[in-house]
Amino acid sequence: MISREEARDLFASDDLIGIGMAADAVRRRLHPEGVVTYIIDRNINYTNFCTEYCSFCAFYRPVGHKEGYILDHETILAKIQETLDLGGTGVLMQGGLHPGLKIEWYEDMLRTIKKRFGDRIWLHCFSAPEITNIAEVSGLSLRDTIARLRDAGLQSIPGGGAEILDDAVRHRISRLKCSTQEWIDVHRTAHSLGMKTTATMMFGCGETIEQRINHLEVIRQIQEDTGGFTAFIPWSFQRENTSLGRFVKEEATAVEYLKTLAISRLYLDNIPNIQSSWVTQGLKTCQLGLRFGGNDVGSIMIEENVVSAAGAHHRASEEELRRIIRDAGFIPKQRDTLYLTYFLN
Repeated sequence: MISREEARDLFASDDLIGIGMAADAVRRRLHPEGVVTYIIDRNINYTNFCTEYCSFCAFYRPVGHKEGYILDHETILAKIQETLDLGGTGVLMQGGLHPGLKIEWYEDMLRTIKKRFGDRIWLHCFSAPEITNIAEVSGLSLRDTIARLRDAGLQSIPGGGAEILDDAVRHRISRLKCSTQEWIDVHRTAHSLGMKTTATMMFGCGETIEQRINHLEVIRQIQEDTGGFTAFIPWSFQRENTSLGRFVKEEATAVEYLKTLAISRLYLDNIPNIQSSWVTQGLKTCQLGLRFGGNDVGSIMIEENVVSAAGAHHRASEEELRRIIRDAGFIPKQRDTLYLTYFLN
């Protein structure tokens, strides 16, 4: 585990290879078997109506907009069936913050899915801002909201909505979205209820290095206290079609991505898995990331709408992911959502 001062020095360093080698050593200590994992799942965005108007988002539509939608149950069920038919094991369901959807709507959706598919599909759903919104709209406490969603079929919670966990950054790029403390409260509460979650970071949105380290420190402290994070997933801000893109003129380079990935691995050595992203950086940089601390390449993403709306147009098949893993010198294994089970391939 490195200190804040050491992380600051590494971000300032031009020794990219040395930083990568140090991160690779942590990866080898935590995953000596030489396996790199991936998952087959689908992102289902059940609505694009949203009241938050985040400056980095090109996906949302204001309530009442002609391009807005709420998916009906049959459409969601059809998407899940297609996922299963393609060998998928889970869905990552996220949407905008809708002011009219109370918890009963979400409970009904979850129960409908579980009634149709049972244990064949894992429900990894609803970011911290969504859960905070559901609680507020429904007049419920955070704990009661998460417990009711869990009892209806929710199995784990994704780390979306974190962006940078520093309120100065959040006020600038997503003024109406949940605060740093609210994001923390969702994940700590979920962990206290026995649920696992992931943590994320969207960097390159104009934050300082100190603010980036603040984010890593928040994640490390939660994990130290609860052990509830299964993975950390950093990715770079995509500026196309976003209002924030007018102020952030250049997206993070591959070098900056690899350095941030490696420092994340070094700083968060209490989190077992670090994901190398092909969605924002492409397959080649993702492959390099496997020697910069990454031990997972995420999902083939049968469907993805949010990041692609902001200009990320990379695509990957299962065989392409397996190939880049093999060519980097690792053994590819399909995993489940919680990184606990490998499937035969």
